[in-house]
Amino acid sequence: MTTQDPIYKTDALIAEDIDAYLEAHQHKTMLRFITCGSVDDGKSTLIGRLLYDSKMIFEDQLAALESDSKRSGTQGEEIDFALLVDGLAAEREQGITIDVAYRFFATEKRKFIVADTPGHEQYTRNMVTGASTADLAVILIDARKGVLTQTRRHSYLVKLLGIRHVVLAVNKMDLVGYEQETFERIVADYRAFAESIGIESFTAMPISGFKGDNITGPSENTPWYDGPALLPLLEEVEVEDTRDQAGPFRMQVQWVNRPNLDFRGFAGMIASGQLRPGDAVRVLPSGKTSSVARIVSFDGDKDLAVAGESVTITLADEIDCSRGQVIVAAQAPLEVADQFESTLVWMDENELVPGRAYWLKIGTQTVSATVAEPKYEVNVNTQEHLASKTLDLNAIGVANITTDREIPFAPYAENRDLGGFILIDKLTNHTVAAGLLHFALRRAQNVHWQATDIGREHHASMKHQKPAVLWLTGLSGSGKSTIANIVEKKLARMNRHTFLLDGDNVRHGLNKDLGFTEADRVENIRRVGEVAKLMTDAGLIVITAFISPFRSERDMVRGMMQPGEFVEVFVDTPLEVAESRDVKGLYAKARSGQLKNFTGIDSPYEHPEAPELRIDTTEMTPEEAADLIIARLIP
Repeated sequence: MTTQDPIYKTDALIAEDIDAYLEAHQHKTMLRFITCGSVDDGKSTLIGRLLYDSKMIFEDQLAALESDSKRSGTQGEEIDFALLVDGLAAEREQGITIDVAYRFFATEKRKFIVADTPGHEQYTRNMVTGASTADLAVILIDARKGVLTQTRRHSYLVKLLGIRHVVLAVNKMDLVGYEQETFERIVADYRAFAESIGIESFTAMPISGFKGDNITGPSENTPWYDGPALLPLLEEVEVEDTRDQAGPFRMQVQWVNRPNLDFRGFAGMIASGQLRPGDAVRVLPSGKTSSVARIVSFDGDKDLAVAGESVTITLADEIDCSRGQVIVAAQAPLEVADQFESTLVWMDENELVPGRAYWLKIGTQTVSATVAEPKYEVNVNTQEHLASKTLDLNAIGVANITTDREIPFAPYAENRDLGGFILIDKLTNHTVAAGLLHFALRRAQNVHWQATDIGREHHASMKHQKPAVLWLTGLSGSGKSTIANIVEKKLARMNRHTFLLDGDNVRHGLNKDLGFTEADRVENIRRVGEVAKLMTDAGLIVITAFISPFRSERDMVRGMMQPGEFVEVFVDTPLEVAESRDVKGLYAKARSGQLKNFTGIDSPYEHPEAPELRIDTTEMTPEEAADLIIARLIP
């Protein structure tokens, strides 16, 4: 066969057509959007209809869909498009969406990623996950039911998460006879609420996801509606990347690429702006400056990189830059701070514990952070600010956050990547909250560490000892205070400079305003940790005797100290032994219900996993325990 053969020419033309199609498809813009609203408003059905009408279902999938519709569908003998999206067995059994389902489809004009988010209130956290990367939200309302509580909740979250484009899809119009009055009444109700929460504009349309009305084109059933159909609107709306490219350059470093001695690049996705070789840049939080030598991509060096692209940057100077740091335009740096006001969407079954240390992950950076008691909680139905000491599952509140070191950031309203974060429980590793940074607290910029001429090394040398914190933890009645007292007496005879912080004594003064709730226990230990840190700066050996029931708080205090200075001593006494001692009668009161939140009875004690010392008071006397501790401190 020669190149002149008709078959060869046909194959060549087909190959050219495929290459041309792939080239065109590669350069299509991408729109990420979500469907949200109340339970059974037809979100999954709508997405299934979009997939079906955009010809994104293969023949075998269609055959399986028809079979599934007869077996577990809700539309009689007709196709149940919701089954294309609801993939979990529990979802099909209950006819609801539980998890966020992502689906990809494309038209001649654009590519799409759609997130089908659950409508049940208990799965609101999943809706936040889907909305965090969306450019547009389709808020569905059942034409028979109108605006519901969950419609308001999801609309508030859409506004809160900065989604700029909102489509109000009044669904199931076929079930109300396509009545124009019904549609206009619902739109008027929603507009009043939308204006109250700051949604300035939205596009309202009457649709039927099941019948296909106003999905891909105008419907004959709604001649009174002259607005756009859903799919054409999705194809034309402006995507977020266009807006991000107009801002100043910012890129979070995800990875330092060092394949050999001659190449050191900083890889990441550009969060905003544009970059060219030769541009002056600044690395934050260090503030070091340099210029761009090369912009390297998978396809080779680039002369221009824009927001949304993942690239590797090499710099003209050898400056320190690592994962989590941010490279920005030198003349437009980000703000750097360690105290912020933020909005939190609480996503965990366990409530927020103010003062507890959580991991805060923002972009590629992870730091330790504490959350103050909320300023207020938001009632999403009335927008009322409610007094609250904590946040429960699905609650939305405003609170101050303090990180253990300064981080570069942008307000969430300006940039999602640099202003959005999650909180992670240090013990369970569960994501407990999604958050949005508003601004840095002014005091964070005005409060600076005052340098002194006499430092901790001088204080310690004057006392001829190494500072340390002997942290005795265990149940009430385990013998902590007795052992701690003996340790201090023995160290005093050795001319060591010490101070004993006892749990009961501290609550008579420094912490007399605290109770015994979980939040108060956390704050109790935080304050003691700060005092112990100051005492080690003074060169002292600090001995503490606190139940300190939570691992995360003991770890928090350990993190305050210099490496090697924190010695965790687990006074391991079984509950029945500690209770048999009960010299203060506390266990008896707790058993009778007179004493709430008592550790070991109705409040948990988390045993140390890797203490420096474990003392078994059933096998050794307090004197022997004290000698063991001192031997660990002074070999």
